[in-house]
Amino acid sequence: MGAHIELRLFASLKTYSPQGAEYLPIESGETVEALMTRLGVPLDEVKLVFINGIKGGMSSNLRGGERVGVFPPIGGG
Repeated sequence: MGAHIELRLFASLKTYSPQGAEYLPIESGETVEALMTRLGVPLDEVKLVFINGIKGGMSSNLRGGERVGVFPPIGGG
């Protein structure tokens, strides 16, 4: 049985969210960067990555079972 994650892309990145993102198949050991590249998400638009609620990064390895949230730069005022 393959590995799966729950992926949530936020704000302007939502348009890149694949169908079935709540149970997305991955290769065990795949990095967040490799996953974003595979999904066609522009890497320069990724600002924050959270894995199971903890700040991660593009080089974080995924094993399966994680909840991954990806955010673009967000301006405020």
